[in-house]
Amino acid sequence: MQKEKVIKQSVGIDCGKVELVVAFGVMQEGFEEKIISNTAFKNTSEGFKKLQKWASKLTDPAVELVYVIEATGVYHEKVSLHLHNEGCKICVMLPNKVKSFSQTLTVKTVNDKTSSQAIAYLGLEKRLDAWQPPHPVYRELKQLTREREQLIEERTLCKNQLHAEESGAWPNTGSVKRIKQRVKLLNKQMTEIDAEIVAIVTKHEWLKKKLEYICSIKGVGLLSAVIIVAETNGFNLVRNKKQLVSYAGLDVVEKESGISVKGKTKISRKGNKYLRKSLHFPALVAIRHNEQMKAMYSRLLSRHGIKMKAAVAVQKKILEFVYVLWKKEEMFDQQYLKNKGQQLEVATLCELA
Repeated sequence: MQKEKVIKQSVGIDCGKVELVVAFGVMQEGFEEKIISNTAFKNTSEGFKKLQKWASKLTDPAVELVYVIEATGVYHEKVSLHLHNEGCKICVMLPNKVKSFSQTLTVKTVNDKTSSQAIAYLGLEKRLDAWQPPHPVYRELKQLTREREQLIEERTLCKNQLHAEESGAWPNTGSVKRIKQRVKLLNKQMTEIDAEIVAIVTKHEWLKKKLEYICSIKGVGLLSAVIIVAETNGFNLVRNKKQLVSYAGLDVVEKESGISVKGKTKISRKGNKYLRKSLHFPALVAIRHNEQMKAMYSRLLSRHGIKMKAAVAVQKKILEFVYVLWKKEEMFDQQYLKNKGQQLEVATLCELA
Protein backbone atom coordinates (compact mmCIF):
# COMPACT_ATOMS: atom_id res chain seq x y z
CA MET A 1 0.00 0.00 0.00
CA GLN A 2 1.40 3.36 -1.04
CA LYS A 3 2.11 5.78 1.76
CA GLU A 4 0.15 9.05 1.58
CA LYS A 5 2.15 12.15 0.76
CA VAL A 6 2.76 14.65 3.57
CA ILE A 7 1.76 18.23 2.65
CA LYS A 8 2.28 19.97 6.02
CA GLN A 9 4.18 19.18 9.18
CA SER A 10 4.60 20.95 12.50
CA VAL A 11 6.07 20.51 15.96
CA GLY A 12 3.91 21.74 18.83
CA ILE A 13 5.86 22.77 21.93
CA ASP A 14 4.30 23.28 25.37
CA CYS A 15 6.94 25.12 27.40
CA GLY A 16 7.50 24.71 31.10
CA LYS A 17 10.20 25.85 33.48
CA VAL A 18 11.93 22.44 33.52
CA GLU A 19 10.91 20.66 30.32
CA LEU A 20 9.44 21.05 26.85
CA VAL A 21 6.61 18.67 25.99
CA VAL A 22 6.53 18.29 22.20
CA ALA A 23 4.33 16.67 19.58
CA PHE A 24 5.10 16.05 15.88
CA GLY A 25 2.05 16.36 13.65
CA VAL A 26 1.54 15.86 9.91
CA MET A 27 -1.19 16.62 7.39
CA GLN A 28 -1.43 14.13 4.57
CA GLU A 29 -2.62 14.55 1.00
CA GLY A 30 -6.18 13.65 1.94
CA PHE A 31 -6.10 16.45 4.57
CA GLU A 32 -6.00 13.86 7.33
CA GLU A 33 -4.12 15.10 10.39
CA LYS A 34 -2.37 12.94 12.94
CA ILE A 35 0.27 13.05 15.65
CA ILE A 36 3.06 10.64 14.88
CA SER A 37 5.23 11.19 17.97
CA ASN A 38 5.06 12.68 21.46
CA THR A 39 7.96 13.17 23.87
CA ALA A 40 9.66 15.66 26.21
CA PHE A 41 13.04 17.38 26.44
CA LYS A 42 14.72 19.48 29.09
CA ASN A 43 14.38 23.24 28.71
CA THR A 44 18.14 23.67 28.33
CA SER A 45 20.61 24.15 25.48
CA GLU A 46 21.31 20.41 25.46
CA GLY A 47 17.59 19.71 25.35
CA PHE A 48 17.14 22.06 22.37
CA LYS A 49 19.77 20.13 20.40
CA LYS A 50 18.06 16.81 21.19
CA LEU A 51 14.73 18.33 20.12
CA GLN A 52 16.16 19.25 16.72
CA LYS A 53 17.75 15.82 16.29
CA TRP A 54 14.44 14.12 17.16
CA ALA A 55 12.48 16.35 14.75
CA SER A 56 14.97 15.81 11.89
CA LYS A 57 14.40 12.02 12.03
CA LEU A 58 10.65 12.50 11.58
CA THR A 59 10.75 15.34 9.07
CA ASP A 60 9.98 14.93 5.38
CA PRO A 61 12.80 17.00 3.81
CA ALA A 62 10.58 17.98 0.87
CA VAL A 63 8.07 19.77 3.15
CA GLU A 64 8.67 22.84 5.32
CA LEU A 65 8.64 22.17 9.06
CA VAL A 66 7.25 24.80 11.41
CA TYR A 67 7.80 24.91 15.17
CA VAL A 68 4.72 26.29 16.96
CA ILE A 69 5.45 27.44 20.51
CA GLU A 70 3.03 28.68 23.16
CA ALA A 71 4.28 31.87 24.84
CA THR A 72 4.51 30.80 28.48
CA GLY A 73 5.93 33.63 30.57
CA VAL A 74 9.62 33.76 29.68
CA TYR A 75 10.15 30.00 29.45
CA HIS A 76 9.62 29.94 25.68
CA GLU A 77 12.20 32.62 24.88
CA LYS A 78 15.41 30.55 24.97
CA VAL A 79 14.10 27.70 22.82
CA SER A 80 12.56 30.19 20.35
CA LEU A 81 15.83 32.08 20.01
CA HIS A 82 17.85 28.85 19.66
CA LEU A 83 15.63 27.46 16.90
CA HIS A 84 15.55 30.81 15.09
CA ASN A 85 19.35 30.99 15.13
CA GLU A 86 19.42 27.49 13.68
CA GLY A 87 17.36 28.70 10.71
CA CYS A 88 14.09 27.03 11.72
CA LYS A 89 10.67 28.60 11.11
CA ILE A 90 9.17 29.61 14.46
CA CYS A 91 5.63 30.70 15.28
CA VAL A 92 5.01 31.94 18.83
CA MET A 93 1.35 31.89 19.84
CA LEU A 94 -0.39 33.69 22.69
CA PRO A 95 -1.96 31.36 25.29
CA ASN A 96 -5.49 32.69 24.67
CA LYS A 97 -5.17 31.83 20.96
CA VAL A 98 -4.04 28.30 21.79
CA LYS A 99 -6.85 27.89 24.32
CA SER A 100 -9.50 29.06 21.85
CA PHE A 101 -8.23 26.64 19.22
CA SER A 102 -8.02 23.76 21.71
CA GLN A 103 -11.70 24.18 22.54
CA THR A 104 -12.56 23.33 18.92
CA LEU A 105 -10.95 19.88 19.25
CA THR A 106 -12.69 16.75 20.48
CA VAL A 107 -10.14 16.06 23.24
CA LYS A 108 -11.50 17.09 26.66
CA THR A 109 -8.47 16.12 28.75
CA VAL A 110 -6.07 18.98 29.42
CA ASN A 111 -2.45 18.19 30.28
CA ASP A 112 0.99 18.92 28.86
CA LYS A 113 0.75 16.10 26.32
CA THR A 114 -2.66 17.06 24.92
CA SER A 115 -1.64 20.74 24.94
CA SER A 116 1.42 20.03 22.78
CA GLN A 117 -0.77 18.02 20.39
CA ALA A 118 -3.27 20.88 20.15
CA ILE A 119 -0.43 23.30 19.37
CA ALA A 120 0.84 20.94 16.64
CA TYR A 121 -2.67 20.75 15.10
CA LEU A 122 -2.80 24.54 15.22
CA GLY A 123 0.35 24.67 13.11
CA LEU A 124 -1.19 22.29 10.59
CA GLU A 125 -4.54 24.06 10.21
CA LYS A 126 -3.61 27.74 10.35
CA ARG A 127 -1.34 29.97 8.31
CA LEU A 128 0.84 31.57 10.99
CA ASP A 129 3.27 34.49 10.93
CA ALA A 130 6.92 33.61 11.42
CA TRP A 131 8.41 34.80 14.71
CA GLN A 132 11.29 37.24 14.72
CA PRO A 133 13.43 38.08 17.78
CA PRO A 134 12.68 41.57 19.12
CA HIS A 135 15.05 44.34 18.08
CA PRO A 136 17.70 44.84 20.83
CA VAL A 137 16.60 48.47 21.33
CA TYR A 138 12.92 47.58 21.68
CA ARG A 139 13.76 44.66 23.95
CA GLU A 140 15.78 46.88 26.30
CA LEU A 141 13.12 49.59 26.34
CA LYS A 142 10.43 47.00 27.04
CA GLN A 143 12.36 45.65 30.02
CA LEU A 144 12.88 49.16 31.42
CA THR A 145 9.27 50.32 30.96
CA ARG A 146 7.90 47.15 32.56
CA GLU A 147 10.31 47.49 35.48
CA ARG A 148 9.12 51.08 35.87
CA GLU A 149 5.50 49.92 35.93
CA GLN A 150 6.32 47.41 38.68
CA LEU A 151 8.00 50.16 40.70
CA ILE A 152 4.89 52.35 40.36
CA GLU A 153 2.70 49.52 41.65
CA GLU A 154 5.11 48.89 44.54
CA ARG A 155 5.21 52.60 45.38
CA THR A 156 1.41 52.78 45.41
CA LEU A 157 1.33 49.83 47.83
CA CYS A 158 3.89 51.54 50.09
CA LYS A 159 1.97 54.80 50.06
CA ASN A 160 -1.23 52.99 51.02
CA GLN A 161 0.62 51.29 53.89
CA LEU A 162 2.05 54.64 54.98
CA HIS A 163 -1.39 56.26 54.96
CA ALA A 164 -2.85 53.38 56.99
CA GLU A 165 0.01 53.52 59.51
CA GLU A 166 -0.12 57.29 59.97
CA SER A 167 -3.92 57.36 60.19
CA GLY A 168 -4.08 54.81 62.99
CA ALA A 169 -4.48 55.65 66.67
CA TRP A 170 -1.04 54.27 67.56
CA PRO A 171 1.33 54.77 64.59
CA ASN A 172 4.69 53.03 64.88
CA THR A 173 7.44 55.58 64.33
CA GLY A 174 9.93 52.96 63.10
CA SER A 175 7.45 51.52 60.58
CA VAL A 176 6.61 54.97 59.21
CA LYS A 177 10.31 55.78 58.82
CA ARG A 178 11.07 52.54 56.96
CA ILE A 179 8.08 52.92 54.62
CA LYS A 180 9.15 56.48 53.75
CA GLN A 181 12.65 55.18 53.02
CA ARG A 182 11.22 52.56 50.64
CA VAL A 183 9.15 55.21 48.85
CA LYS A 184 12.23 57.40 48.51
CA LEU A 185 14.24 54.47 47.11
CA LEU A 186 11.51 53.62 44.60
CA ASN A 187 11.37 57.25 43.42
CA LYS A 188 15.14 57.22 42.97
CA GLN A 189 15.03 54.00 40.94
CA MET A 190 12.24 55.38 38.73
CA THR A 191 14.34 58.48 38.05
CA GLU A 192 17.26 56.24 37.07
CA ILE A 193 15.06 54.28 34.68
CA ASP A 194 13.74 57.47 33.10
CA ALA A 195 17.33 58.63 32.54
CA GLU A 196 18.25 55.27 30.93
CA ILE A 197 15.25 55.47 28.58
CA VAL A 198 16.18 59.00 27.49
CA ALA A 199 19.80 57.92 26.97
CA ILE A 200 18.76 55.00 24.74
CA VAL A 201 16.44 57.16 22.65
CA THR A 202 19.07 59.91 22.30
CA LYS A 203 21.70 57.36 21.26
CA HIS A 204 19.63 56.13 18.29
CA GLU A 205 18.83 59.06 16.02
CA TRP A 206 16.41 57.04 13.85
CA LEU A 207 14.36 56.09 16.91
CA LYS A 208 14.41 59.63 18.27
CA LYS A 209 13.09 60.99 14.97
CA LYS A 210 10.29 58.44 14.73
CA LEU A 211 9.24 59.06 18.32
CA GLU A 212 9.00 62.77 17.52
CA TYR A 213 6.32 61.94 14.95
CA ILE A 214 4.31 60.10 17.60
CA CYS A 215 4.80 62.81 20.24
CA SER A 216 3.36 65.37 17.82
CA ILE A 217 -0.05 64.02 18.89
CA LYS A 218 -1.21 66.33 21.67
CA GLY A 219 -1.25 64.31 24.90
CA VAL A 220 1.28 61.65 23.88
CA GLY A 221 4.55 62.06 25.78
CA LEU A 222 7.90 60.35 25.34
CA LEU A 223 7.23 57.63 27.92
CA SER A 224 3.85 56.69 26.42
CA ALA A 225 5.36 56.61 22.93
CA VAL A 226 8.27 54.42 24.09
CA ILE A 227 5.91 51.95 25.79
CA ILE A 228 3.74 51.60 22.67
CA VAL A 229 6.73 51.08 20.37
CA ALA A 230 8.51 48.69 22.77
CA GLU A 231 5.43 46.54 23.43
CA THR A 232 4.73 46.15 19.69
CA ASN A 233 8.39 45.65 18.72
CA GLY A 234 8.18 48.65 16.42
CA PHE A 235 4.88 47.34 14.94
CA ASN A 236 6.93 44.54 13.37
CA LEU A 237 4.14 42.02 12.76
CA VAL A 238 1.25 44.50 12.75
CA ARG A 239 -0.45 44.46 9.36
CA ASN A 240 -3.24 46.98 9.96
CA LYS A 241 -4.95 49.17 12.57
CA LYS A 242 -7.61 46.57 13.33
CA GLN A 243 -4.99 43.98 14.29
CA LEU A 244 -3.20 46.53 16.49
CA VAL A 245 -6.39 47.49 18.31
CA SER A 246 -7.13 43.81 18.92
CA TYR A 247 -3.59 43.23 20.24
CA ALA A 248 -4.14 46.03 22.74
CA GLY A 249 -7.45 44.52 23.86
CA LEU A 250 -9.37 47.64 22.78
CA ASP A 251 -11.47 45.81 20.18
CA VAL A 252 -15.23 45.95 20.73
CA VAL A 253 -17.09 42.69 21.41
CA GLU A 254 -20.82 42.10 21.32
CA LYS A 255 -22.95 39.27 22.65
CA GLU A 256 -26.34 39.14 20.99
CA SER A 257 -28.49 36.25 19.83
CA GLY A 258 -32.09 36.46 18.69
CA ILE A 259 -34.33 38.54 20.94
CA SER A 260 -33.42 36.97 24.29
CA VAL A 261 -29.68 37.54 24.54
CA LYS A 262 -28.57 41.18 24.44
CA GLY A 263 -25.31 41.62 26.31
CA LYS A 264 -23.54 44.93 26.81
CA THR A 265 -21.08 46.07 24.17
CA LYS A 266 -17.60 46.31 25.71
CA ILE A 267 -13.91 46.06 24.88
CA SER A 268 -12.41 42.59 25.00
CA ARG A 269 -9.45 43.41 27.32
CA LYS A 270 -7.85 40.28 25.83
CA GLY A 271 -4.63 41.95 24.87
CA ASN A 272 -1.54 43.76 26.06
CA LYS A 273 -2.41 45.54 29.32
CA TYR A 274 0.71 47.71 29.15
CA LEU A 275 -0.51 49.22 25.88
CA ARG A 276 -3.90 50.03 27.39
CA LYS A 277 -2.32 51.60 30.47
CA SER A 278 0.02 53.74 28.38
CA LEU A 279 -2.96 55.26 26.54
CA HIS A 280 -4.98 56.24 29.62
CA PHE A 281 -3.37 59.60 30.45
CA PRO A 282 -2.74 60.65 26.82
CA ALA A 283 -6.48 60.22 26.20
CA LEU A 284 -7.36 62.37 29.22
CA VAL A 285 -4.99 65.13 28.07
CA ALA A 286 -6.29 64.94 24.49
CA ILE A 287 -9.89 65.23 25.70
CA ARG A 288 -9.01 68.45 27.55
CA HIS A 289 -6.64 70.13 25.12
CA ASN A 290 -7.41 68.76 21.63
CA GLU A 291 -10.60 70.34 20.28
CA GLN A 292 -11.30 67.53 17.81
CA MET A 293 -10.76 64.77 20.40
CA LYS A 294 -12.88 66.75 22.85
CA ALA A 295 -15.68 66.97 20.28
CA MET A 296 -15.44 63.25 19.63
CA TYR A 297 -15.57 62.52 23.36
CA SER A 298 -18.58 64.82 23.88
CA ARG A 299 -20.45 63.28 20.96
CA LEU A 300 -19.97 59.75 22.30
CA LEU A 301 -20.79 60.81 25.85
CA SER A 302 -24.07 62.37 24.75
CA ARG A 303 -24.96 59.10 23.02
CA HIS A 304 -24.60 56.73 25.98
CA GLY A 305 -23.56 58.85 28.98
CA ILE A 306 -20.64 56.60 30.02
CA LYS A 307 -17.44 58.64 30.48
CA MET A 308 -15.00 55.73 30.51
CA LYS A 309 -16.53 54.22 27.38
CA ALA A 310 -16.03 57.49 25.52
CA ALA A 311 -12.47 57.82 26.90
CA VAL A 312 -11.63 54.32 25.66
CA ALA A 313 -12.80 55.30 22.17
CA VAL A 314 -10.34 58.22 22.31
CA GLN A 315 -7.58 55.80 23.43
CA LYS A 316 -8.32 53.61 20.43
CA LYS A 317 -8.18 56.59 18.07
CA ILE A 318 -4.84 57.76 19.52
CA LEU A 319 -3.36 54.26 19.09
CA GLU A 320 -4.44 54.23 15.45
CA PHE A 321 -2.85 57.65 14.89
CA VAL A 322 0.39 56.45 16.51
CA TYR A 323 0.54 53.48 14.13
CA VAL A 324 -0.11 55.62 11.03
CA LEU A 325 2.44 58.29 11.98
CA TRP A 326 5.09 55.65 12.74
CA LYS A 327 4.56 53.96 9.37
CA LYS A 328 4.29 57.12 7.29
CA GLU A 329 6.96 59.04 9.25
CA GLU A 330 4.86 62.18 9.37
CA MET A 331 3.94 64.77 11.97
CA PHE A 332 0.35 64.78 13.22
CA ASP A 333 -1.93 67.15 11.34
CA GLN A 334 -3.92 69.01 14.00
CA GLN A 335 -6.61 69.83 11.43
CA TYR A 336 -7.04 66.19 10.32
CA LEU A 337 -10.05 65.35 12.48
CA LYS A 338 -11.62 68.74 11.83
CA ASN A 339 -11.30 68.35 8.05
CA LYS A 340 -12.55 64.78 8.23
CA GLY A 341 -15.54 65.91 10.27
CA GLN A 342 -16.37 68.57 7.69
CA GLN A 343 -16.17 65.98 4.89
CA LEU A 344 -18.56 63.67 6.76
CA GLU A 345 -20.94 66.57 7.36
CA VAL A 346 -20.97 67.49 3.64
CA ALA A 347 -21.53 63.83 2.70
CA THR A 348 -24.48 63.61 5.12
CA LEU A 349 -26.07 66.79 3.69
CA CYS A 350 -25.68 65.42 0.16
CA GLU A 351 -27.45 62.19 1.17
CA LEU A 352 -30.31 64.16 2.77
CA ALA A 353 -30.63 66.29 -0.36
